[in-house]
Amino acid sequence: MAKASDVKSGNILRFNGELVSVDEFLHRTPGNLRAFYQAKMRNLKTGKLVEYRFRTDEEVEIARVETNDYQYLYDDGDFFVIMDNDSYEQFNVPKALFGGSARFLKEGMNVIVAFESEEPIMAQAPTTVELEITYTEPAVKGDTSTNALKSATVETGVEIRVPLFINQGDRVKVDTRTGDYIERVK
Repeated sequence: MAKASDVKSGNILRFNGELVSVDEFLHRTPGNLRAFYQAKMRNLKTGKLVEYRFRTDEEVEIARVETNDYQYLYDDGDFFVIMDNDSYEQFNVPKALFGGSARFLKEGMNVIVAFESEEPIMAQAPTTVELEITYTEPAVKGDTSTNALKSATVETGVEIRVPLFINQGDRVKVDTRTGDYIERVK
Protein backbone atom coordinates (compact mmCIF):
# COMPACT_ATOMS: atom_id res chain seq x y z
CA MET A 1 0.00 0.00 0.00
CA ALA A 2 1.18 3.49 -0.82
CA LYS A 3 0.20 6.92 0.46
CA ALA A 4 -1.92 9.26 -1.67
CA SER A 5 1.10 11.56 -1.94
CA ASP A 6 2.91 8.85 -3.98
CA VAL A 7 0.27 8.79 -6.74
CA LYS A 8 1.01 10.50 -10.07
CA SER A 9 -1.04 11.11 -13.20
CA GLY A 10 -0.98 8.01 -15.40
CA ASN A 11 -0.85 5.51 -12.48
CA ILE A 12 -3.29 2.60 -12.38
CA LEU A 13 -5.02 2.24 -8.99
CA ARG A 14 -7.30 -0.38 -7.48
CA PHE A 15 -10.09 1.88 -6.23
CA ASN A 16 -13.27 0.40 -4.67
CA GLY A 17 -12.39 -3.00 -6.17
CA GLU A 18 -12.10 -1.62 -9.73
CA LEU A 19 -9.04 -0.70 -11.77
CA VAL A 20 -8.88 3.02 -12.58
CA SER A 21 -6.41 5.12 -14.53
CA VAL A 22 -5.46 8.45 -12.93
CA ASP A 23 -6.10 11.20 -15.51
CA GLU A 24 -5.47 14.18 -13.22
CA PHE A 25 -4.04 14.36 -9.70
CA LEU A 26 -3.79 17.78 -8.02
CA HIS A 27 -2.65 18.84 -4.54
CA ARG A 28 -5.02 21.40 -2.97
CA THR A 29 -4.52 23.52 0.14
CA PRO A 30 -7.68 25.61 0.62
CA GLY A 31 -7.23 28.52 3.09
CA ASN A 32 -7.15 27.29 6.67
CA LEU A 33 -8.44 23.79 5.90
CA ARG A 34 -6.43 20.57 5.64
CA ALA A 35 -4.65 19.79 2.39
CA PHE A 36 -6.03 17.05 0.13
CA TYR A 37 -5.49 15.51 -3.31
CA GLN A 38 -8.17 15.96 -5.97
CA ALA A 39 -8.18 13.04 -8.42
CA LYS A 40 -9.96 12.48 -11.73
CA MET A 41 -9.84 8.79 -12.54
CA ARG A 42 -11.23 6.74 -15.43
CA ASN A 43 -12.58 3.23 -14.86
CA LEU A 44 -10.70 0.90 -17.23
CA LYS A 45 -13.61 -1.49 -17.80
CA THR A 46 -16.53 0.95 -18.19
CA GLY A 47 -14.68 4.13 -19.22
CA LYS A 48 -16.66 6.10 -16.61
CA LEU A 49 -14.98 9.17 -15.07
CA VAL A 50 -14.75 9.22 -11.26
CA GLU A 51 -13.72 12.17 -9.09
CA TYR A 52 -12.48 11.63 -5.55
CA ARG A 53 -10.70 13.56 -2.80
CA PHE A 54 -7.89 11.72 -1.03
CA ARG A 55 -6.56 12.77 2.36
CA THR A 56 -2.78 13.28 2.22
CA ASP A 57 -2.17 10.30 4.53
CA GLU A 58 -4.83 8.02 2.97
CA GLU A 59 -3.58 4.64 1.77
CA VAL A 60 -4.10 3.68 -1.88
CA GLU A 61 -3.27 0.52 -3.82
CA ILE A 62 -1.17 1.19 -6.91
CA ALA A 63 -1.65 -1.72 -9.33
CA ARG A 64 1.39 -3.36 -10.89
CA VAL A 65 0.82 -3.01 -14.60
CA GLU A 66 3.20 -4.32 -17.25
CA THR A 67 2.89 -2.68 -20.66
CA ASN A 68 4.67 -4.21 -23.62
CA ASP A 69 4.66 -4.48 -27.42
CA TYR A 70 3.03 -7.58 -28.82
CA GLN A 71 2.40 -8.88 -32.33
CA TYR A 72 -1.20 -9.41 -33.44
CA LEU A 73 -1.49 -12.95 -34.85
CA TYR A 74 -5.14 -13.68 -35.67
CA ASP A 75 -8.81 -13.21 -34.80
CA ASP A 76 -10.36 -15.92 -32.59
CA GLY A 77 -14.07 -15.22 -32.00
CA ASP A 78 -14.41 -12.54 -29.30
CA PHE A 79 -10.65 -12.46 -28.77
CA PHE A 80 -7.51 -11.44 -30.61
CA VAL A 81 -4.51 -13.74 -30.23
CA ILE A 82 -1.29 -11.80 -29.63
CA MET A 83 2.29 -12.97 -29.16
CA ASP A 84 5.07 -11.62 -26.96
CA ASN A 85 7.94 -10.66 -29.29
CA ASP A 86 10.59 -11.83 -26.79
CA SER A 87 9.25 -15.06 -25.25
CA TYR A 88 6.88 -16.08 -28.12
CA GLU A 89 4.18 -16.69 -25.51
CA GLN A 90 0.62 -16.24 -26.82
CA PHE A 91 -2.29 -14.48 -25.07
CA ASN A 92 -5.99 -14.00 -25.77
CA VAL A 93 -7.09 -10.36 -25.50
CA PRO A 94 -10.79 -9.38 -25.65
CA LYS A 95 -11.63 -7.38 -28.79
CA ALA A 96 -13.49 -4.81 -26.68
CA LEU A 97 -10.19 -3.55 -25.19
CA PHE A 98 -9.12 -2.24 -28.61
CA GLY A 99 -12.36 -0.30 -29.15
CA GLY A 100 -13.12 0.98 -32.65
CA SER A 101 -9.54 0.65 -33.85
CA ALA A 102 -9.85 -3.17 -33.77
CA ARG A 103 -11.43 -3.18 -37.23
CA PHE A 104 -8.20 -1.89 -38.78
CA LEU A 105 -5.91 -4.58 -37.29
CA LYS A 106 -4.05 -6.71 -39.80
CA GLU A 107 -2.11 -9.88 -39.01
CA GLY A 108 1.50 -9.18 -38.10
CA MET A 109 0.91 -5.64 -36.75
CA ASN A 110 2.45 -4.56 -33.46
CA VAL A 111 0.04 -3.57 -30.69
CA ILE A 112 0.53 -2.34 -27.11
CA VAL A 113 -1.17 -4.31 -24.34
CA ALA A 114 -1.09 -3.72 -20.57
CA PHE A 115 -1.44 -6.68 -18.19
CA GLU A 116 -2.23 -6.60 -14.49
CA SER A 117 -1.45 -10.00 -12.92
CA GLU A 118 -1.91 -12.05 -16.12
CA GLU A 119 -5.16 -10.25 -17.06
CA PRO A 120 -5.17 -7.82 -20.01
CA ILE A 121 -6.63 -4.48 -18.89
CA MET A 122 -5.74 -2.07 -21.72
CA ALA A 123 -4.94 -2.49 -25.41
CA GLN A 124 -3.92 0.02 -28.04
CA ALA A 125 -3.61 -0.37 -31.79
CA PRO A 126 -1.17 1.78 -33.79
CA THR A 127 -2.57 5.28 -34.43
CA THR A 128 -2.04 4.94 -38.18
CA VAL A 129 -1.97 1.88 -40.43
CA GLU A 130 -1.16 1.34 -44.11
CA LEU A 131 -3.83 -0.68 -45.90
CA GLU A 132 -4.50 -1.65 -49.51
CA ILE A 133 -7.71 -0.60 -51.27
CA THR A 134 -9.49 -3.80 -52.37
CA TYR A 135 -12.53 -2.17 -53.98
CA THR A 136 -13.56 1.33 -55.07
CA GLU A 137 -15.58 2.82 -57.91
CA PRO A 138 -13.50 4.47 -60.64
CA ALA A 139 -13.56 8.29 -60.58
CA VAL A 140 -15.71 10.13 -63.11
CA LYS A 141 -13.66 12.51 -65.27
CA GLY A 142 -14.35 16.17 -64.51
CA ASP A 143 -15.77 15.41 -61.05
CA THR A 144 -12.86 17.02 -59.17
CA SER A 145 -14.08 20.59 -58.75
CA THR A 146 -14.44 20.21 -54.98
CA ASN A 147 -12.92 18.17 -52.20
CA ALA A 148 -15.06 15.18 -53.21
CA LEU A 149 -14.78 11.81 -51.47
CA LYS A 150 -15.91 8.33 -52.47
CA SER A 151 -16.32 5.03 -50.61
CA ALA A 152 -13.54 2.47 -50.68
CA THR A 153 -13.10 -0.91 -49.01
CA VAL A 154 -9.70 -1.68 -47.46
CA GLU A 155 -8.13 -5.15 -47.05
CA THR A 156 -9.55 -5.60 -43.52
CA GLY A 157 -13.09 -5.23 -44.91
CA VAL A 158 -13.77 -1.76 -43.51
CA GLU A 159 -15.32 0.90 -45.73
CA ILE A 160 -13.69 4.35 -45.56
CA ARG A 161 -14.01 7.62 -47.47
CA VAL A 162 -11.12 8.49 -49.81
CA PRO A 163 -10.44 11.21 -52.43
CA LEU A 164 -11.47 10.56 -56.04
CA PHE A 165 -7.90 9.96 -57.30
CA ILE A 166 -7.49 6.79 -55.17
CA ASN A 167 -7.86 3.60 -57.24
CA GLN A 168 -8.19 -0.10 -56.49
CA GLY A 169 -4.79 -1.55 -55.50
CA ASP A 170 -3.45 1.72 -54.03
CA ARG A 171 -2.06 1.73 -50.49
CA VAL A 172 -3.40 4.39 -48.12
CA LYS A 173 -2.60 5.53 -44.58
CA VAL A 174 -5.64 5.48 -42.26
CA ASP A 175 -6.11 6.97 -38.77
CA THR A 176 -7.34 4.05 -36.60
CA ARG A 177 -8.96 6.32 -33.98
CA THR A 178 -11.35 8.02 -36.44
CA GLY A 179 -11.23 5.83 -39.55
CA ASP A 180 -10.24 8.84 -41.69
CA TYR A 181 -8.04 8.71 -44.77
CA ILE A 182 -4.69 10.50 -44.21
CA GLU A 183 -2.64 10.06 -47.38
CA ARG A 184 -1.73 7.77 -50.26
CA VAL A 185 1.41 5.70 -49.66
CA LYS A 186 3.93 5.25 -52.48
